[in-house]
Amino acid sequence: MLSGRLDVSSLKKMELLDITSHVASLLPASAGSSVLYLFNPHTTAGLTINEGADPDVRLDIIAGLSAIVPGNLPFRHAEGNSPAHIMASLIGSSLTLLIEDNRLVLGRWQKIFFCEFDGPRTRQILWRLTSSI
Repeated sequence: MLSGRLDVSSLKKMELLDITSHVASLLPASAGSSVLYLFNPHTTAGLTINEGADPDVRLDIIAGLSAIVPGNLPFRHAEGNSPAHIMASLIGSSLTLLIEDNRLVLGRWQKIFFCEFDGPRTRQILWRLTSSI
């Protein structure tokens, strides 16, 4: 079993960062058929798999989440980032990815995204690769 940390830096308050190539680079040549777990230990960011071919999809996801969780509600959390906490809860904090023949198993249009909702920041993603499935 291998494990480690992947650093991710955002430049905006809210953005979806394509981390697919960074995640793929974690895989050793001996990954074979295995499972890769990604975990985001931050309460104002998330991880998701979604379409990566059209960059407008990322903007639409942010716009949709912003409509679902408007920033002008009378939130009680003193830090002022309650919308980021709620969006992170909606997206989720972990992913389970299949590895076949040393490569990530993703659909034709799928990419792995780190979802920043309270940036800009530098964050860490924890990962663990199992030996086989």
